[in-house]
Amino acid sequence: MATTYANLPAPSPEQGLNRYLQEIRRFPMLEPEEEFMLAKRWVDHEDTAAAHKMVTSHLRLAAKIAMGYRGYGLPQAEVISEANVGLMQAVKRFDPDKGFRLATYAMWWIRASIQEYILRSWSLVKLGTTSAQKKLFFNLRKAKSRIGALEEGDLRPENVQRIATDLGVTEAEVVSMNRRMSGGDASLNATISADGEGAAQWQDWLEDEDANQADDYEARDELETRRALLGQAMDVLNEREKDILTQRRLQDQPITLEDLSGQYDVSRERIRQIEVRAFEKLQKRMTELAGEKGLMESA
Repeated sequence: MATTYANLPAPSPEQGLNRYLQEIRRFPMLEPEEEFMLAKRWVDHEDTAAAHKMVTSHLRLAAKIAMGYRGYGLPQAEVISEANVGLMQAVKRFDPDKGFRLATYAMWWIRASIQEYILRSWSLVKLGTTSAQKKLFFNLRKAKSRIGALEEGDLRPENVQRIATDLGVTEAEVVSMNRRMSGGDASLNATISADGEGAAQWQDWLEDEDANQADDYEARDELETRRALLGQAMDVLNEREKDILTQRRLQDQPITLEDLSGQYDVSRERIRQIEVRAFEKLQKRMTELAGEKGLMESA
C-alpha cells in the first residue's frame, strides 16, 4: 500500500484545508458493482491501482469523520492524515465477499486511527488511564451539549454530578477533565481557511450524530483486552495444538484439514479432534484468566 499512499493528496498547513477539501471532491464515489470489482482485483491480484481508486473515492468520508474530532488542540491537517491512514488499513483488509460496503467497514478503522493519534498526543491521557476516563475524554463535549452545559470555565455542581453519573466516572474526574479540555472549542461557523468567499465552514463537515466515539473506543479497548488474554492463554497448549489451532482459527485464510493432515501425517479426523480439544482448553484458560483479572464480563 506504500505506492497507493504516496500518490494521495495530502493536507498541509501551507496548502490550506479548504483547498484540500476541494481537491478531494474531484474523486467520484463508487457504485456498488464497481467497488466490488476493484476490491476483488486488490484481494486476488494486489492491484495497487484498484486500491488507490478505492482509497481516493473515500477521502471525503475520512475528512468528514476527522472534522468530528476538532477541538482537541491538534492540527486538523494531521488528524485528517491519520484518518487517511486508517482508511488505507481498511482498504487493505476489506473483504468484498462479506456483503457490506467499504464505507461501513472503513468507519471503524478511520476512527480507531484518529483516536490512537489523539491519545498519543494528549499528555493527560496516558497508557495507565482507565477505560472510563478514556470514555470521558472522548464523550465530555457531547455530554455537556446534551444537558445544555455550555458555560465557560467550571461546570455547575449539578451538571458535574449528572455527567459523572451518565458516563460512570467520579465527579472529580469530570471537573479535572473539563478544566484540561476547556478553551479548545472553535465556532462552528468559523471557516476552515481563508481561501475566498466560498470557504467551507466547520459545520459543513460535522461528523454523523449517530456515531459514538466513546463506544468505538470501548469496543477497541475490549478487543485489545481479549487479544492480551488470548496471548496468555495460549501457553496452556503444546506446540502441536498451538500450531493447529492458529492455522485453523486464528488466520485470515484458515488452512484445510486436508493440508494439516499431510503436514502431521495423521488423518483429517485426528486433526479435527486436536483442534476441538485445543479450542476447549483455550476457552477454559481464558475464562480463568479473566476471572483472575476481574474481567469475567468482557472475556
